[in-house]
Amino acid sequence: MKILAIAGSNSETSINKLLVTYTASLIHNAEVEIVDMNEFEMPIYKHQREVESGVPQEAKNFAAKIDAADILIISLSEHNGTYSSAFKNVFDWTSRIKDRAVWNEKPMLLMATAPGARGGLGVLEAAAKRFPLHGGNIVDTFTLPFFNDNFDKSAQKISNEEKDNELKEKVAKLSAVEIILEK
Repeated sequence: MKILAIAGSNSETSINKLLVTYTASLIHNAEVEIVDMNEFEMPIYKHQREVESGVPQEAKNFAAKIDAADILIISLSEHNGTYSSAFKNVFDWTSRIKDRAVWNEKPMLLMATAPGARGGLGVLEAAAKRFPLHGGNIVDTFTLPFFNDNFDKSAQKISNEEKDNELKEKVAKLSAVEIILEK
C-alpha cells in the first residue's frame, strides 16, 4: 500500500506536516511519501498564463504522485479561514490538467490543525465541501485544536489521549477502505 501524505503548507516548521507525518506512521506495512509543497512552487494561476504556457510541469508532477498512491492523508493549514496560498495554487493548477479530477477518487483522510480552539475547522469545512467536486473520496475528517497543547513535538505524536484514540479510529477506517478496494 502506498500512502501520499500531504501537508497543505510551505512552512519549514509546519504543524500540519508534523500531524500528517504522525498520522501516516500509524498505518503499518505501507510505503509513505511525505509531500513538501515547496517542490511544487509555480507561478500563481492565471488563465492567460495557462493559455500562453500551458499547465506547469510541477502540477503534472503533483498529479502523478496522487495517481501513484493508494491512500491520501491531507492535513491543511488554515490561513484566514481557508487554504494556504501555496496549497491553493497547486490545487488550482492541478485542476487545470485536461480530463483530470484532482484527487482521482483516492480514499482520503482529510485533516487540519492549528494553535487555536477551532483547530483549522474553517479550512477543513471548505475542503470537505470542495474536494468531492474534484474527485475527492473523503473517508473521514479529523481536526486537532490547540496543537501546541495536544501534540508532543519531541515525541512526534499526539499527547492528548482522547484525540489520539479518535485519530487512530479514523486511520483504521481508512485502512479498512483500502483493504476492501484491493479485493
